[in-house]
Amino acid sequence: MTAIGTPRSDQLFLGLDSSTQSLKAIAIDGTLRVTAEYTVSFDEDLPEYETKGGVHIAPDGLRVTSPPLMWVAALDLLLARMQADNFAFADVAALSGSGQQHGSVYLNRTARSRLQALDPEQPLRDQLGDCFALDASPIWMDSSTTAQCRALEAALGGAQRVADLTGSRAYERFTGNQIAKIYQDNPAAYEASDRIALVSSFMASLLLGGYAPIDTADGSGMNLMDIRRKDWVPAALDQTAPDLAARLGAVSPAHAVAGPIAGYFAKRYAFDPACRLVTFSGDNPNSLAGLLLRRAGDIAVSLGTSDTMFGALRAPSPSPDEGHIFVNPVDPEGYMAMVVHKNGSLTREQALGRHKIGSWPAFEKLLAQTPPGNNGNIGFYFTDPEITPPTHAGGTFRFDRADAQAADFPAETDVRALIESQFLSLRLHGEHIGLEPGMLLATGGASENMAILSVLANVFGVPVYRGDQKNSAALGAAYRALHGWVCEQSAAFVPFADALGNAPAFSLAAEPDTQAHAAYNKMLDRYARLEKQAVELANRDA
Repeated sequence: MTAIGTPRSDQLFLGLDSSTQSLKAIAIDGTLRVTAEYTVSFDEDLPEYETKGGVHIAPDGLRVTSPPLMWVAALDLLLARMQADNFAFADVAALSGSGQQHGSVYLNRTARSRLQALDPEQPLRDQLGDCFALDASPIWMDSSTTAQCRALEAALGGAQRVADLTGSRAYERFTGNQIAKIYQDNPAAYEASDRIALVSSFMASLLLGGYAPIDTADGSGMNLMDIRRKDWVPAALDQTAPDLAARLGAVSPAHAVAGPIAGYFAKRYAFDPACRLVTFSGDNPNSLAGLLLRRAGDIAVSLGTSDTMFGALRAPSPSPDEGHIFVNPVDPEGYMAMVVHKNGSLTREQALGRHKIGSWPAFEKLLAQTPPGNNGNIGFYFTDPEITPPTHAGGTFRFDRADAQAADFPAETDVRALIESQFLSLRLHGEHIGLEPGMLLATGGASENMAILSVLANVFGVPVYRGDQKNSAALGAAYRALHGWVCEQSAAFVPFADALGNAPAFSLAAEPDTQAHAAYNKMLDRYARLEKQAVELANRDA
């Protein structure tokens, strides 16, 4: 017999990921084996919404939105494709989901009743088209709320105080500041809003057939929630807009079951009516779950368009300049920290072009021609304005061993300066908010490059593993669906590591060299001093 709270091998657990550019689904069985994957591309599959990269960018370049009805249409299309593929909806014991963080959806006073009375003979898009108080949802790329950010910091006692309370200083893309701008610029739309959802809780609401709660992990990315009390900050709500608490609803732990799936989906797609809907969360928290970062010191570095370092930690140390602290989605008593370095893969690719390198193997050969520490040469490569450290403009700033600015470096020196700078920055700023790795899991395109991973291991002085799962947010949602189901079946919180005991292991990719790590330890203080100088130069030229 199967023990209570232990999934059977024939049960399925479904994870959805509503990202900036697509809606994905991953199904796993009770042994954690991935059994199916599906994707809907917003641009390619839903061209009628005329998005580019899943978004609409205003002429000023600051206002960036997506049509929330497109996300509804994507769910219709995704489930129809799964149905055409004979996906076994009836075997799904639980589902959960991921949504791009910081996006917000404004539902009007007809939305609740519409969700509760969905007709299974009709697609969702045809029934929900007029339930939005605002037909354009601001998303994480939006940077139009600087005035609202400064007002929030002034009202709460400064950037450090906002970070202490909410885990981050006031950021333009964070949801509370977006809500404040909408209230100020379009008060009629705000007044018409009955519920303001995040992308995650909006997608969950569609599947629940009613308003789904915001979870504490995704709620941490709003500048509105106290990360320690795990509830809204009254002063932040008051500064943002009137009667906001009622529009947001209560927050929920990420592992909690919001309810059974709506009857609409049981009738239209043959889901089991008892299928449990585990509270949805944001894409960054779900990626933490998908990469199995279970313990403090388990840290991932995603080497993609941006370089992102995130991981689990016990004691938060929020800073106004050093990334973000969120509530941990798989440990209600824990936290996760994240540092985002915007200039990632594009900056590495530009180095190939700048020096006419031609290929990544040639890049690796150049990297091998210089020693760790680069003979004292350090560079800072801001292709675009940087998030961490914050700069207002791009620019490249090189310093020789005597700290004098250099116009250029030889190709082999420039290549190493770039890679070392990117990883030293992640280490420096990660340490400031408590990210102290016991191991690193590398993901993203550059994780295929062994020479780059070797530098990563040496900078941090810990082993580097490589993850093969490219859709970590969707997989994390599937893992969380199983975890939430196990917790409900057990009538108690079960540690994520216990529920996911059969998860696949990652492969070792690089181990640190003691002498190389010592060289990076020695140069870290100098790097930090020169980084401040580079930031001042970038901001002076802005």
